[in-house]
Amino acid sequence: MKLTVRWILLCFFLLPMGLFLSVPQLVAESLPLKRAVELALTHGAAGNEADQQRAFASYQEARNQYVPQMILGSGLGKSWGFPLSLEGSAPSIVNLNAQSALYNPALREFVRAAKTDWQASIFQTKDQREQLIQDTVLTYAELNHWEQTLSHLEQEQAEASKMEETVDQRIAAGVDSNAMKNQARLVVARVHMRATEAHGAIDVLRNRLGQLTGLTAENIETVTDSIPALPEVKQQEDLAAKAVQASPIVLQAENHALAESFRAKGEHRSLWPSIDFAAQYALLAQYNNYADFYKSFQRHNATLGVAIRFPFLSFSQRARAQAADSLATHARADAVTAKDHISDQTLRMQRSVQQLAAAQDVASLEYQIAQSNVEALQVRIDAGTATLHDMDDARNQSNEHYHALQSANFELERARIGLLRATGELEGWLGIPK
Repeated sequence: MKLTVRWILLCFFLLPMGLFLSVPQLVAESLPLKRAVELALTHGAAGNEADQQRAFASYQEARNQYVPQMILGSGLGKSWGFPLSLEGSAPSIVNLNAQSALYNPALREFVRAAKTDWQASIFQTKDQREQLIQDTVLTYAELNHWEQTLSHLEQEQAEASKMEETVDQRIAAGVDSNAMKNQARLVVARVHMRATEAHGAIDVLRNRLGQLTGLTAENIETVTDSIPALPEVKQQEDLAAKAVQASPIVLQAENHALAESFRAKGEHRSLWPSIDFAAQYALLAQYNNYADFYKSFQRHNATLGVAIRFPFLSFSQRARAQAADSLATHARADAVTAKDHISDQTLRMQRSVQQLAAAQDVASLEYQIAQSNVEALQVRIDAGTATLHDMDDARNQSNEHYHALQSANFELERARIGLLRATGELEGWLGIPK
């Protein structure tokens, strides 16, 4: 009986331990930047290529009009008297119709327009791909920024809490006044506010990065060393012209304008003559009274030839061609506008990088000066010529300048990444094949 009780107690303690060990522990996954971008491209590939596939299908639809379209059917029916037609065809057991374009100037231009639209969709897909890469990189960089900030805030929080305890002890000893306690509490509250902001930003950015990559948001952890060094921006370089040449938006607008020109030309050539191939076969039935009304009747019948059309009076088609000319003119103007927009935007980003670099230099110098003041105050405290509160104020100022420097670094990083995308160098910077 005692042995049985021991076994029961042993199982009671070991069973929960076994269950605990069998449950997989959630460990944050170190996710390098390049891997994150590759996962994002794989995760979002289907949606980005949908428009391109649709445009290619439209091109095939237009081009395949030169291939004979065959329809097999039947027109079964009983005739009383003369065999009347059923839906435009003679009653038959089996009928086969074939038709295709042979010479059609309008169709030729419409095929060119569809092909050019397909090429424009390729540039649209490329632009969507670059946008996805930029979103992933910026989300990753901002998440890394907040993770580093949170690590520093944890140190600040420990120092602020220690200072608050020290002030309480000095108040109890009659050295400090109650006003010093409120000041110490204010520092702790400010650090807590920033830490709350950092936690919220990290949760949002991890969730966004998880949506982009298809990973679980809670398990994502950035790797600072995986972010490549950004190249220096030369202000004398004509990056605006480079961006116009590399921009998929400009190339898409130009191809769309060319497609509209082809389409307008096709509308005009719809007034030209056209020739279509046509063929028909029918297996006729004897119960439809063909032998009663025709001298010679045979069951197997076929017709092969061409259909020639000469449009010579169509005011509606002329108006349609004029409307297509207007669309082509508008598309060419949109292409010029796209070039100007990309050029202006790139120049603005190039100058913005210069300004943000100057702001970063200022923030860096201010932080260095604040750190020097902390070191100087430490020497004065050791010599007994400075108070503990002087050191606390200096540390708080140093922390403020640290956060200002971190913000300046990230804003400069964001601007440089945007400029890399504008000039078509973002994928090369990441080492990802285009």
